[in-house]
Amino acid sequence: MTTKTLKVALLQESDRGSRDANLAAIETGLREAAAAGVQLVLLQELHNGPYFCQHENVDEFDRAEAIPGYSTERLGALAAELKLVLVASLFERRAGGLYHNTAVVFDRSAAIAGKYRKMHIPDDPAFYEKFYFTPGDLGFNPVETSVGRLGVLVCWDQWYPEAARMMALAGADLLLYPTAIGWDPADEPAEKERQRDAWITVQRAHSVANGIPLLACNRYGFEAAPDGGRGIQFWGNSFVSGPQGEFIAQATSDRRELLITDIDLARSESVRRIWPFLRDRRIDAYADLLKRYRD
Repeated sequence: MTTKTLKVALLQESDRGSRDANLAAIETGLREAAAAGVQLVLLQELHNGPYFCQHENVDEFDRAEAIPGYSTERLGALAAELKLVLVASLFERRAGGLYHNTAVVFDRSAAIAGKYRKMHIPDDPAFYEKFYFTPGDLGFNPVETSVGRLGVLVCWDQWYPEAARMMALAGADLLLYPTAIGWDPADEPAEKERQRDAWITVQRAHSVANGIPLLACNRYGFEAAPDGGRGIQFWGNSFVSGPQGEFIAQATSDRRELLITDIDLARSESVRRIWPFLRDRRIDAYADLLKRYRD
């Protein structure tokens, strides 16, 4: 079987202090990627600012913006100029009091090719997202682009095999996860390592179970809590895995990195022929998956 190579890049960044400073850093990264021949770029979750969900404060809603709007116009113009397929991540203001955590896809054009609204919304210490985000209502539908069908999901979605499976069943060629995840600085070193390893392992398992590559782009660096809490040390480690869960590329934990690698999209077909998980699914026996719990 012939190869079908796709050159991808993950831009692992830290918060630069303002929306315009972050967008300027993204522009620099996109220009570097384009100069290297990259076709697809994935950005981290909520890349325009800090991870503001460490506390609950109505003033944070001022960060939200319309889609289309200022950021999509700026990013779309870059996607068109540099001929990139680009996956961005924004705090969407849909209406007064109605906000989403939304990924936006551009296909070498200023026009929006598609978007995905984060479906699974956490509510944990320092990750108070339910205060800010309404659960997504666009379903698990891949975005059609010139490089393939992109199964875009967002951060907390990455822990749910159902989300990855739904994208695969809808024909996704790749799974992509803009992410903002890190440690509580007070955690013991062993606990930190367990958390990071679990994050990597569960996503590599999605690659294996669905026989497709996966891209996860995380932010890095310490971000103080606005309310005086302990803050979050985002652990970076952005990575790309192949259809057997193998590492294709992995970034560091503590610095800005433009992670560039090649993916052979044709391998998914080869792997699925020897591991035909979709063929052997017992769809006649899965009805209870629609229940919250089997009491």
